[in-house]
Amino acid sequence: MDYFITAIIALFVSFISTPIVKRIAIKLGAVDIPKMDRKLHKGPVALLGGLAIIVGFLVAILYNIAFGEIQLNRPLTGLLAGIFIIIVCGFLDDRYSLTPIQKFIFQVAAAVVYVLVSNSQISFLTNPLDPQKMIELSPFLSWPLTIIWIVGITNAINFIDGLDGLAAGVSSISAISLFFVSMSSAAFIENSLTPVLTAAIAGAAIGFLPFNFNPARIFMGETGAAFLGFVLATISVDGLLKSYAAMSLAIPVIIIGLPIVDVVFAIIRRLSRGTSPTNSDREHLHHKLLDMGLTPKQSVLILYIASAVMGFVSFVFANKNIMSAVILLILLPVFVFACIKYFVSAPQKKDTVAPEATAELNNVPDSNNS
Repeated sequence: MDYFITAIIALFVSFISTPIVKRIAIKLGAVDIPKMDRKLHKGPVALLGGLAIIVGFLVAILYNIAFGEIQLNRPLTGLLAGIFIIIVCGFLDDRYSLTPIQKFIFQVAAAVVYVLVSNSQISFLTNPLDPQKMIELSPFLSWPLTIIWIVGITNAINFIDGLDGLAAGVSSISAISLFFVSMSSAAFIENSLTPVLTAAIAGAAIGFLPFNFNPARIFMGETGAAFLGFVLATISVDGLLKSYAAMSLAIPVIIIGLPIVDVVFAIIRRLSRGTSPTNSDREHLHHKLLDMGLTPKQSVLILYIASAVMGFVSFVFANKNIMSAVILLILLPVFVFACIKYFVSAPQKKDTVAPEATAELNNVPDSNNS
């Protein structure tokens, strides 16, 4: 199977779909008009860009089904059913702005539908330092744990969607990491769906990036962020957790570690202050980098590198070189700090906002805030 073709199809379709989706978003009034201090763009920017990513992903999947590379089995059917719910939620939020509770209900519904239809769940937990010890979970624990994992990762990608190109780039890096880890498993042949899905999601996200990187001409919105998080979460459940039974959740946690760390600290930070975890603030990882004096482009680049290093760590860990993986994780903060010092000491070039964004969207009615 040529996974490269799958990625290229997803990339090409996503790339050519993005300008079309942008025009549709403008006509529908699905536009992000900055009103808060944590917003970095100065003018209105079209939302719904995630639809282009979704179209690229689905066309690549349909290509593989049409040529018999993969089958429309229960896991894939469950994934597609969950994606439909995520699309509805994302569109409504990008156009009309849903409340956090309403989005949470949609996300839980998508996760429940996926578990019911696909019959895939986290059925065991292990000690990564002692692979021989594996605890099998009862359905009363595995189902809630799987739903929590899917909803958590869905929101984690949404939380880091605060800088141009950040969520799309980190998601594509995570998908590429999942791809290589799944390909290194002897069990991937029995679960060929995993590398196909990861190749498709990586290609679709990369195809969207030229329009989303600073200065962004379109945002992925809730539609894209929730979709990327949902697919990455379900891939890790149905793919890696079966291929690497001895590793349990350790590998996907490392691969998607950057968004997970951000969302965990955000929840702890907000709860400690007596506020709701859904309340927005300006203290995410990317905001901290900006406060250190980095430009948005530099901040995104550092987080790309950190995400790629964590993907490499997961690959080392998957091949049971645990000590090397631990050493790399310890060295990661040192490397990131060195990058920050380099960028801060270098001459700063101010990032700009796409000039055509304000001109084209000048008279678009207000919609919501992403």
